[in-house]
Amino acid sequence: MKKIVFAGVVCALLFAACRMDKYEFQQDNQLHEDKNIIFFTKEQQTKIEFAIEQPNVEFFGQVIKTIGRIESTQADETILPAKMSGIILFDENIVEGQAVYAGRKLFTVSGSGMVEKNVNLQFIEAQANFRKAEADYKRVQELLKDKIVSNKEFLEIKNIYETAKAVYDNLNKSFSADGQRISCSTSGFIKQLFVSNGQYVEAGQPLVSISKNKSLFLKADVQMKYAHLLPAIVSANIRAMNKSGVYSLPELNGQLLSYGKSANEDNYMLPVTFRIDNRGDFISGSFVEIYIKTQSNKPVMTIPSTSITEEQGIYFVYIQQDTESFEKREVQIGTTDGIKTEILSGLNPDEKVVSKGAVSVKVAQFSGSSDTEAEHAH
Repeated sequence: MKKIVFAGVVCALLFAACRMDKYEFQQDNQLHEDKNIIFFTKEQQTKIEFAIEQPNVEFFGQVIKTIGRIESTQADETILPAKMSGIILFDENIVEGQAVYAGRKLFTVSGSGMVEKNVNLQFIEAQANFRKAEADYKRVQELLKDKIVSNKEFLEIKNIYETAKAVYDNLNKSFSADGQRISCSTSGFIKQLFVSNGQYVEAGQPLVSISKNKSLFLKADVQMKYAHLLPAIVSANIRAMNKSGVYSLPELNGQLLSYGKSANEDNYMLPVTFRIDNRGDFISGSFVEIYIKTQSNKPVMTIPSTSITEEQGIYFVYIQQDTESFEKREVQIGTTDGIKTEILSGLNPDEKVVSKGAVSVKVAQFSGSSDTEAEHAH
């Protein structure tokens, strides 16, 4: 009887163990088959820019997203005018956007062949007057030593010399027998050419604008419905159209200069103007995306915008379960400033999300599951 009972107990234990192994196997298969769990190994993580981050609870005001235009500041731009009337002759091929350095010759304005206001003849005449006055002055200096001329005569000749020298030096700084030389007064790039080679120009007419491209205006127009938010502007984030990076206003040493208090008949939008340093390779005349940030007393939960992926209009984040597994979870998003995004639901403040490399984790979800699992098993 004891042997029969013992045998029965052994059989029961073996049966239970088999059921437990089967249950664990099924659970393991379910875990691997769960499409919301993605395995991303440490080896895979080291091959990309990868980071994990907890949500941040902070004051996050309303953000006004719009388009802004980059413009040169007045202090950053120089316009070179013609100092005489004549024909403009390019020194060499000159095109807009070309880099130039201080002192480089760009044009010559020639008055040759002109009947009136022929500065070429004025320069030649001034040069001749100066040379004659200089020779007379040197000769009278020797005569004064021998007291052949009086002090009065000496002073008269000296005065003529100094006047002739002043006129000649003034013309010689920018004129030659060929005409007026137009050279760069500062280094930068040619922003705009106002003339073409061989064109007749008047004295004072703008020829070219040169920009240093260091200090810039960022001008944006916002809708009237945001008028009540403009006094609460605290910062802005800027993204160039041709780049994925986003710059914050402090990174660009920027500041808010003004915002519109009223609209006009030509434009019902309200202007907002910032000044920034060109640390992001911005180009004057180009357009950028701008996220204008306003102040708020309402704390919200935010995560880096790089944490969020989108599929058919639905937003997801990847929450760390352990060092190599991540849960894909749908979230509801709110306002974004281009760098951070408000999370309305779907995430707890104590959970950790993939903040860098989320796209790679998403790709791993659709790669061969057997390969991923094999890597995870190692």
